[in-house]
Amino acid sequence: MKVAIVMGSDSDLAVMKETVDILAGFGVETYVSITSAHRTPDKVKSFLDESEKNGCEVIIAAAGMAAHLGGVIAAETTMPVIGVPMQGGGLDGLDAFYSIVQMPGGIPVACMSIGKAGAINAGIFAAQILAVKYPVLKKKLVEYKKNLASSVEKKDKELQEKGIKKYLEDKK
Repeated sequence: MKVAIVMGSDSDLAVMKETVDILAGFGVETYVSITSAHRTPDKVKSFLDESEKNGCEVIIAAAGMAAHLGGVIAAETTMPVIGVPMQGGGLDGLDAFYSIVQMPGGIPVACMSIGKAGAINAGIFAAQILAVKYPVLKKKLVEYKKNLASSVEKKDKELQEKGIKKYLEDKK
């Protein structure tokens, strides 16, 4: 099980590390690269070739502003492509979101939310795609969801026991 993660700039690395960490937690390997749809179009094709040679089954593309990276990749592959819009630029990521979510018919790119939450969800969504083929991953996802629910229940229990004021003070 392997996922390719590509981003348009090294400034996206800190956010996309969340994706790498989520996938590592599920036991999914990653192949990470920096390439730009606009500045290094030939490298995008090399990235795709390497992704296929490395056995990647899903691609996650993070980009800001015009955010064409995911669409360019989706036009050249049959692998599922997940887009993560990055914050920044004049519209603080909204431009990237619209670029990813408005793909023309026939060139699908799944679009996550802007920034860190999108990076986390991209990793989980990639794992869910892979879980169709790998039952062991499905079991890990079920456990992950149980842990999410347990975390919420634990926080609510603490809130009920302490009250709002004390709960918030302890969180500082």
